[in-house]
Amino acid sequence: MKTLQHLKYMNKKIIYVDMDDTLCDFLGAQKKSLEKHPEQKYPQAQMDFFRKLKPLDGAVWAMNELAKEFDVWILTRPSYYNPLCYTEKRLWVEDHLGIDWVKKLILCPDKSLLKGYLLIDDTPWPGFEGEQIIFGHELFPTWKSIMKLDLHNP
Repeated sequence: MKTLQHLKYMNKKIIYVDMDDTLCDFLGAQKKSLEKHPEQKYPQAQMDFFRKLKPLDGAVWAMNELAKEFDVWILTRPSYYNPLCYTEKRLWVEDHLGIDWVKKLILCPDKSLLKGYLLIDDTPWPGFEGEQIIFGHELFPTWKSIMKLDLHNP
């Protein structure tokens, strides 16, 4: 039996959006942490590292705009060095995007396992079945540059 919630998304194209260095500033936080604690090989292993990441300019706005026309999901790879990252990433989503977005959060170590219309990520994923936009690339350096596209036909 299909629910109303299911019907809401049934006809929309699926877009996956990465978290680290697409929605939030992972590299900036990593660099700052390494400057303070150069002995810490993996700063992302520290408690609260992921929860304290700053959202990138325009990321929250873009997610809400995309959700008006697409079935948008957050697709992020967990850190192997911090088992708390599963909880911290979930809390980051609630803190910055709201509880409804928590229901649209997928943590998966291999993004090529998912199928969708579009993946917006700072890293290309060979094997992903769909189009990809590489966030931070010279063609798409910001969320504003991505939102200027006709995403129905990337």
